[in-house]
Amino acid sequence: MILSSSNPTGKRYNVVMHVLPKEAKTGLGISLTQEQISAFDTYQHELADWNQRSNLTAIREPQEVERKLFLESLSCLLAMQGSPMGRVVDVGTGAGFPGLPLKIIHPEMGLTLVESNRKKAAFLEHMVQVLSLDDVEVLHIRAEKAGHLPTHRETYDWALARAVAALPVLCEYLLPFVKVGGFMLAQKGARIKGEVDAASEAMAILGGGLIEVIPVTLPGVLEERSLVLVEKMDHTPEKYPRREGIPAKRPLGR
Repeated sequence: MILSSSNPTGKRYNVVMHVLPKEAKTGLGISLTQEQISAFDTYQHELADWNQRSNLTAIREPQEVERKLFLESLSCLLAMQGSPMGRVVDVGTGAGFPGLPLKIIHPEMGLTLVESNRKKAAFLEHMVQVLSLDDVEVLHIRAEKAGHLPTHRETYDWALARAVAALPVLCEYLLPFVKVGGFMLAQKGARIKGEVDAASEAMAILGGGLIEVIPVTLPGVLEERSLVLVEKMDHTPEKYPRREGIPAKRPLGR
């Protein structure tokens, strides 16, 4: 099963991943260690266990978890590979996607998981302990507040989000976290042109500029996905993000 696309440097990569947990998994042509394979197995087991008492995700079938959660998370590497990982923030991460699978693949990166739901934040803290992950912080807080915290504002190399909000809203959630020269990466569906057009003014206001939209085809998944890559080119004005709920109610540029 192969995923292929190009990253901002123009290099072309393949993401190969075999169905978990029995078979070996690889990412960007690199075979995973047995420790990493075991980490994905543990993640899947714990997710299923917690889902029995807390609604962490609607995706529950093992193969769907593997393809639509694990593999889709790893597809971020199509855009990220070739640039320093550094510090990464995953906003509205839910049960840890895409942040935790990426941390398993790249343990050297610093990771912050932002999640406002208490039960999901508790699961994230549990997984960090179970997987013995270093340099991972869980913030149980709204993105609008987290983006104003001095220790988090404009300090990240990458800000990520998966299926959180429309692109103009995501720009206001993510870009305040990113330092100048860093990147925002949004995982979206295939029909993204309208959202990209609608977000152009928000990007400009918040200091970002569109680099590219990368189409992604996941093996075993009919729906094509997209990665929207935005570079942070200037500082975000201090008033953004606006107070809780306002970015979603009144998206910038509308």
